[in-house]
Amino acid sequence: MEGFFFQATVFLAAAVIAVPIAARLGLGSVLGYLAAGIVIGQVPGLMGGHAAEELQHFAEFGVVMMLFLIGLELEPRALWDMRHRLLGLGGLQITVTGALVMGGCMLLGINWSVSLAIGMVFALSSTAIVLQTLSEKGLMQTGGGRSTFSVLLTQDIAVIPMLALLPLLAMPKTPDMILGETLSRLSNSEKHGHAEGAHQAAQSLIDSLPAWGVTLVTLGAVAAIVVIGVYFTRPVFRFIHATRLREMYTALALLIVVGISFVMTLVGLSPALGAFLAGVVLASSEFRHELESDIEPFKGLLLGLFFITVGAGINFTVLFGNLFPMLGLALAVIVVKGSVLYGLGRMFGLQGRDLWLFTLGLAQAGEFGFVLISFSTQQNVIPPQMSEMLLLIVALSMLITPLLFILYEMISKRLTDRTETPQPDEIDSSGPVIIAGIGRFGQVVNRLVRSSGFDTVVLDHDLTAIQRMRRFGIKAFLGDPGRPELLHAAGLAKARVLVAALDNPEATTRLVAFARRERPDLHIIARARDRTHVFRLYQAGADDIVRELFDSSLRAGRYVLENMGLSQFEAAELQTTFYQHDRKSVRDLAALWDPNIPTTENAAYIRCAKELENELQTMLMSQIEEAAAETVTEKEQDRHQT
Repeated sequence: MEGFFFQATVFLAAAVIAVPIAARLGLGSVLGYLAAGIVIGQVPGLMGGHAAEELQHFAEFGVVMMLFLIGLELEPRALWDMRHRLLGLGGLQITVTGALVMGGCMLLGINWSVSLAIGMVFALSSTAIVLQTLSEKGLMQTGGGRSTFSVLLTQDIAVIPMLALLPLLAMPKTPDMILGETLSRLSNSEKHGHAEGAHQAAQSLIDSLPAWGVTLVTLGAVAAIVVIGVYFTRPVFRFIHATRLREMYTALALLIVVGISFVMTLVGLSPALGAFLAGVVLASSEFRHELESDIEPFKGLLLGLFFITVGAGINFTVLFGNLFPMLGLALAVIVVKGSVLYGLGRMFGLQGRDLWLFTLGLAQAGEFGFVLISFSTQQNVIPPQMSEMLLLIVALSMLITPLLFILYEMISKRLTDRTETPQPDEIDSSGPVIIAGIGRFGQVVNRLVRSSGFDTVVLDHDLTAIQRMRRFGIKAFLGDPGRPELLHAAGLAKARVLVAALDNPEATTRLVAFARRERPDLHIIARARDRTHVFRLYQAGADDIVRELFDSSLRAGRYVLENMGLSQFEAAELQTTFYQHDRKSVRDLAALWDPNIPTTENAAYIRCAKELENELQTMLMSQIEEAAAETVTEKEQDRHQT
């Protein structure tokens, strides 16, 4: 146990130090874990021994949990709706990339089965690195970001048939090899007990089967998991739910993943395959979110440990002995894969920055490459010496990924002036209400006003949003609402109300200021991001300012009061009082707010805010006490009447 604790302490300490540094540098957590593992692997005494092997088994279980969570996200109906993009863009990427890599390996004289396994390894990209980078840089909702996500989703799904196919590619074992492995496992069973002996005996039985027999066992195990997931998990969840013990959810979630993994390993199959299938089966369950929240912390930590063990296992003797060939092969993978992605992106209509994001974002190999290489080595598909080189190439391509995103940003800046922007529409109608911005805020405003019988003129610079409105029969015009000529064409001179509902706070403020200068009598309703934005809009001349989350938050607060014992009427009265007081507070504070002085250093503003908060608390408490006194009086009157 001392060795295990020491090894765990080293791994966790390295993760706590390296990952935050990598995240601050914009490299992503996966590269931080890999770097930590590389450092551990180069320090004598920190990596090795029986304790390290046990910890590595724990770490590999993180991959199993990740596949289970991926399965939970893939509800069958949602997959069916996305089938065209998944099979088209994602399927072609995997097929073409895998075929090109396989062909290149065969030209180098490598056996076709090994070449196919290598092609599958390099057809995959890094889900962890790419998705995190897209989220951090705000690129997920772009055309290139959505296409990238579709391909990553297809790759994650494709891992499962790849894991099922790899045993069929294994080099046939001779009777002497099977006998030797059986004797070795029997010897191990004497050391590790009967459970280990049963596992080893079952593994020997599977190994003795022909390839078609392994496939039949795989299909049988898959069918068993589906049946158990459909018919047995829900009753068990309801039974656990009746106990109302929070820790039992976690225990059951771990039982599902660990139990299925044990069954799969017992019959000689990949535990990741079973975990993924179980996740897909449970994706439509009402307990899906409970499972997700219970497994997520374990997955993150164990997956991080897996990447550390991968980094620690990199053989730098092999790397430095073949530095330029290894770098050349890693760059060759990126070039081949990038060429395929560029061609498919053009084929599917991607252009400009979206095309380059799609191409450079997915050009590396991924973390599932480590899984496939490890599994291929275990299944006697890829020779151990070759697997070390492949691990190095995968790791190097992932380490190059931040440079690819930097290259994308450089290309993106050059494309800024060259990218053709859609020409604004010619506005041929006007109305009493102009709505600038048709996002999630402006849509609701527009629906309410139009449904009440009033004409609106809708402006937005987002072509996708305009096209979406037109598909629903709503007339909308493409163009920048901040451009004076567009506003005048929309009827600014005669309009009665302008709704400034743009997503960009600065653009909203500029629009309000311009409209107020042009039409001092116009009623302007503006969407605000936060209280500071309210003050800016107030100074710009807006009449009514709506914080985008204020009303919904206020309504949620009212529900809290109702569930704390207040009646609906009392909670509604308190909500109204709070609303009216907040409007007054904003006006008072706006008069003291100075954009050139930080709020925390504005003494007059802070003093006024404290006074207003005390005033609000006094008003609400007084109102609650009055309501309680009225309730007591009514009860006494009812008792006297009785």
